[in-house]
Amino acid sequence: MADAATPDKIKAQQPSIPETEPEHKRQRLPLGPLKTVHVFWLAGMSCDGCSIAVTGATNPGIEGLLLGVVPAMPKVLLHHPVLAVESGEAFVKWFKDGADGKLGDPYVLVFEGSVADERIAQRTGGYFSAMGVEMMDGEDGEETHPVPTATWLHRLAPGAAATIAIGTCATWGGVPAAEGNPTGSMSVMDSLGKDYRSAFGLPVINIPGCAPVGDNFTETVFAILLFLQGLGPLPAFDELGRPAWLFNETVHQGCTRAGFYEEGTFAHAYGDPECLVEIGCWGPIVQCNIVKRGAQNHMGGCMEAGGVCIGCTMPGFPDKFSPFYKPPPGGILSTTVSRGVGAVMRRLRRLSMREANRETRWDVLKDVPSGWGHVDSRTLIDGVNHFFYEKWQQMGSRRPGRRSGEEEQLWGVDRPGVKSEYLDESVGREATPGGAAARAAELEEKAPGASHDRR
Repeated sequence: MADAATPDKIKAQQPSIPETEPEHKRQRLPLGPLKTVHVFWLAGMSCDGCSIAVTGATNPGIEGLLLGVVPAMPKVLLHHPVLAVESGEAFVKWFKDGADGKLGDPYVLVFEGSVADERIAQRTGGYFSAMGVEMMDGEDGEETHPVPTATWLHRLAPGAAATIAIGTCATWGGVPAAEGNPTGSMSVMDSLGKDYRSAFGLPVINIPGCAPVGDNFTETVFAILLFLQGLGPLPAFDELGRPAWLFNETVHQGCTRAGFYEEGTFAHAYGDPECLVEIGCWGPIVQCNIVKRGAQNHMGGCMEAGGVCIGCTMPGFPDKFSPFYKPPPGGILSTTVSRGVGAVMRRLRRLSMREANRETRWDVLKDVPSGWGHVDSRTLIDGVNHFFYEKWQQMGSRRPGRRSGEEEQLWGVDRPGVKSEYLDESVGREATPGGAAARAAELEEKAPGASHDRR
């Protein structure tokens, strides 16, 4: 009796990443100015959050590009699997023409979501993420089979003017590429390889975020289109292909709660207004501008909404930032130091704040005329602190007011009245012989019942 055929065993490990084949003949693209640019949008292992973020972008928005009304910008023809008017074969035809070099216009390739290793799925006759179908040789002759988006990526990337990975899944692998995943997912950069260059000689451009800030994407696209138009230089990107002007600072540097960290005050529960490091925020080491720019329409953002930073824009996300909502180990040392220094700084700043919250006039009159509540006047300790603080503050600088010897420099006119009618210490012209101020002083002294208390 013949033995049953033993199926091939699938090893529980990620297959090796295929190297990108060198491009022998790079497609020639027209230099600017360009009238039309196609944008091919592919979605791999994605939740479509990146698409939602981009459609909410406002500065700049995508409407102006799609309508072709932005000055100096070409008209953009967006081929998006969700937003496109066409469907079926009419929709896929644009992608086929782009891969075959039949468009006649340059195109930009945008990939959302991580790139699954489709060889794993193909072993069982399936696929992870696909768009469109094509004829393939099968056991029963030719048969249709979905075309994986990873295949579209490798077909379109060599001829693209620029290849943009949007969102953390596309830029670094993200959640689908987390430890223990069954799909062998990877980033666009990992899939295309280190030596990949677009038709214009650009490596993969990475705009991370889960979801990314929509304005970060549209602003980068605008900058790239200006470059393709020949109207501007190539934008600056860091060593990982991120727009340098958008990702050169940490979340902490732009966070509205950073001042609390400096003074050593930290939140103990969600909803507290202080710094969130001790309840799991990774902001001090994460490169992202969401707090400064806002999530959409310059509003929101993780820390603005009371949430902690979980590092979603970083290549190490999510594995190197889990478990979420647990204080980072490095934060224990930094917050301890911050508490010690901040306790002193906080008290010194409160002294300066209390002094700055008083008018000079109130210090002279020793009274604060506020009807909203009782405000203590300056104490002896406050006066001593202010004396030395002001000496240091004015050291090497000119003190406000008129100094001795400048009695004549009164903007070309006499200072009206007499010095006793003012509460400052600036010099006047009372001592100037024949001056108007001197004459006024003489008249006032001769007046019966004259009083200099004009406060």
